[in-house]
Amino acid sequence: MSTGPRTLFFLSDFGTADAYVGVVEGVIARLAPNARVVHLTHGVPPQDLRNGAWQLYAAAPHLPGGSIVLAVVDPGVGSNRRAVVVETANLLFVAPDNGLLDPVFTLEPPHRAYALENPGYRLKDVSSTFHGRDVFGPAAAHLSGSVTASDMGPAVPVDDLERLGVTPTDGPDGEVWTFDRFGNAITTLRAPEVRPSTVTIAERAVPFVTHYAAVPRGELLALEGSSGLIEVSVREGSARERLGLRSDVSIPVRRG
Repeated sequence: MSTGPRTLFFLSDFGTADAYVGVVEGVIARLAPNARVVHLTHGVPPQDLRNGAWQLYAAAPHLPGGSIVLAVVDPGVGSNRRAVVVETANLLFVAPDNGLLDPVFTLEPPHRAYALENPGYRLKDVSSTFHGRDVFGPAAAHLSGSVTASDMGPAVPVDDLERLGVTPTDGPDGEVWTFDRFGNAITTLRAPEVRPSTVTIAERAVPFVTHYAAVPRGELLALEGSSGLIEVSVREGSARERLGLRSDVSIPVRRG
């Protein structure tokens, strides 16, 4: 087994128009010059915890064991929300304690959690608006070497970690979790072994098929997406636009 630095998988809502991502990576490179950073995505819509949580849920099963996941979607930056590192059997998550990690814990149950309070593992001057640079990035950099999670600060009971209120389920009832950039509606329903005939969304029953091209162009469909969840789509179009769906409104979904 390699004894080198752990790989850091970095997710945020920082986008690519500003220097935020590069600055965090620069801090990591200064503190852990041999660490490898892989960018999961920085396209999470601003402050969209639900979308960020789904991205983590979809990615986690495919990450190598022992990796660090640096996840920064942080609407409460500068407030009294906790910053944490959470250990699971396979991964180490560094993130704000705001529910962002809650759904991925259904795949990777938390074993131990610690608050990021040790001043030795953050930058000297901590901004109230950029904890990705000053708190989370430095913590991940130090953890990629010989520093342990328990060095970061006091233990946090895993049952006290914040919940998001989004739960992957076997159904038959669920909700729209979020949308991807194609306008596919990602639901909380795990795809069953026995394929349903339809999925009902926004009072529309749509056929459940095996792939996008199973329906004509422009037609609605449902299928098992790559994260194992049922998605509602439009072939070569956007289900979000077609059905007039919004991310800030609860949208019930039922597997037929």
